[in-house]
Amino acid sequence: MSAPVETAATDARTAPAAVIVAIDGPAGTGKSSTSRSVATQLGLSYLDTGAQYRAITWWMISNGIDVQDASAVATAADKPVIVSGTDAANPTITVDGVDASGPIRTQEVTAKVSAVSAVPEVRTVITELQRAIAAGAPNGIVVEGRDIGTTVLPDADLKIFLTASPEARAARRSGELKGKESTDLAATREALIKRDAIDSGRKTSPLAKAADAVEVDTTDLTLQQVIECVVTLVEEKRATQ
Repeated sequence: MSAPVETAATDARTAPAAVIVAIDGPAGTGKSSTSRSVATQLGLSYLDTGAQYRAITWWMISNGIDVQDASAVATAADKPVIVSGTDAANPTITVDGVDASGPIRTQEVTAKVSAVSAVPEVRTVITELQRAIAAGAPNGIVVEGRDIGTTVLPDADLKIFLTASPEARAARRSGELKGKESTDLAATREALIKRDAIDSGRKTSPLAKAADAVEVDTTDLTLQQVIECVVTLVEEKRATQ
């Protein structure tokens, strides 16, 4: 009867530690692709918090809420039911039971999400949702966004802040949009810089690098190199847990 006990003990000793990884940074730095790949490779759950803000923005637009009216947005903030699937291989998001994965990626939502996400009541609702999801991930989770390490999960086991030059970010984002909606590099660059200013300047949970975050400049790195770098950081953290 001793063998099963020994096996269980051995499994407990060798099982990877559950870690909560916060990956922050502005748009176009490779957050989503990196986060999903790292989560998949290491068997962690995955949460795209930006998709949640896009989802609530889409709901506001669909329900005729003036997103420039902060009071109206605040009043409606707790009405939509947003459910995020955390399977890195197939992340899903629904709003009131409706698949929102496609609609939230439109240019209209992109143009309005910063205004909606700047409303404190919206951030409170979404932050509570994000914390609940992270707490419920049995094997650990990679959470990507803009204020994860500073506000949402300040006690995350590992915090990473991805950066890149505006030119590199614009080139990547233009590539993502190509074939979906017309865009050009200069316009994309200006849009990114404008959003950076809004996200970094908002009073509630601004885009910022946590003091204890590891900064990774992705400007001259391939996606695979960024993924390998982050995987190494997570594995090193796991080893010390």
